[in-house]
Amino acid sequence: MVEIAAIWRYPVKGLAGERLPKVRLTAGQLLPHDRRFALAHGSTRFDPGAPEYLKPSNFFQLKRDEKLAQLGLAFEAEGGHLTLTRKGKPVVRGQADHPTGRLVLAQFFATFLGETGRGVPKLVAAEGHAFTDLPERRISVLNLASVRDLERVVRAKLDPRRFRANIWLEGLPAWAEFDWIGRTIALGPLGARVRLRVDAPIERCAATNVHPETAERDLNIPLSLQRGYGHRDMGIYCEVLDDGEIAEGQTADVPQEVREALPF
Repeated sequence: MVEIAAIWRYPVKGLAGERLPKVRLTAGQLLPHDRRFALAHGSTRFDPGAPEYLKPSNFFQLKRDEKLAQLGLAFEAEGGHLTLTRKGKPVVRGQADHPTGRLVLAQFFATFLGETGRGVPKLVAAEGHAFTDLPERRISVLNLASVRDLERVVRAKLDPRRFRANIWLEGLPAWAEFDWIGRTIALGPLGARVRLRVDAPIERCAATNVHPETAERDLNIPLSLQRGYGHRDMGIYCEVLDDGEIAEGQTADVPQEVREALPF
């Protein structure tokens, strides 16, 4: 059976994720509270009254600021409080959807990250806005079999969290997901499936080189993908087509020719 192995959201762009047992999806939207906040450079211009898409280079990212991987987080949707942790212990808590709370959190980041060449960090947010890598609102899906196949190339165990995907799938052949481009898959309980349209593969950057536990740059994932497979892709971007709830352990419908190739 192809099933949902894990569901993750990332409340703050570039920081650790939170694993969710279930989530309600809305057509055309991200997971609720996914990439709701971002840690912007002091020189970044962002107007919360008229939010617009900004390129990832306007924000702190793991590809340049690997120290961020030392932090864990917990976000309370009701009340908007964000707690940051280090080695499992809370280090700061603030109401992230309120200017005063964001200032408290930003002051912590300024101390934690130290001097930067682009001004004092600031935590930004805007009602209804999400800080995505793409202008379009897409969720990301990861085939765990593809991650395991890449382990053969890099000769090391890979934590799937390196790829910061929203939904992990188990039970597929490696790389089967790239045959789905332009097609639909469906997740969730029988009779109430949520359809996703597969838009494109996800080209990976240097953020995947950072180990999510040690915060060390221990591998070169984009280079390993290029050498091993002739591309730098891992995972797929999908558009949510229906409203509905999905949960870990529920099954998935995939295109027929892939289903026929499954090893059972």
